[in-house]
Amino acid sequence: MAHIIFYEKPGCGGNAKQKALLLAAGHTLAVKDLLAEPWTRDSLLAFLAPLPVPHWFNRSAPMVKAGQIDPDSIDAERAIALMLEHPILIRRPLMQAGDTRHVGFELAAVDAWVGLAGQSASEDELGCQGTPHLCNGHSHADADHERPDASCR
Repeated sequence: MAHIIFYEKPGCGGNAKQKALLLAAGHTLAVKDLLAEPWTRDSLLAFLAPLPVPHWFNRSAPMVKAGQIDPDSIDAERAIALMLEHPILIRRPLMQAGDTRHVGFELAAVDAWVGLAGQSASEDELGCQGTPHLCNGHSHADADHERPDASCR
């Protein structure tokens, strides 16, 4: 089983369900507050850089939903600057096991990455809408993973 550093938004129901699945599968978690983490440009890019910039964003963040930020038309430097200033913009959860980082929670990808020991749930139950994710340093974006993350704000 893996020891996973799990960056969440405290109080997020989707993150709570995701953590429960990982724990039920026998993994251990070090849970951290994504919003309070002292992110740097480099520490955040270690998770996000392999993904296209639009997939870095929490599409349910208030500034995105209000149209103040368009993830589809922003460059990487501006996106990182905004995320460092407003961590609510970062897609979650961010997870790390050893040197491998993972962005978002898509059941099949997480199962392939660390294993879920037969645990199952629907993407809707987890509050995850199957957004493109990062696993083992590679972006996995396809037509089934293009929906925005609607898990919580």
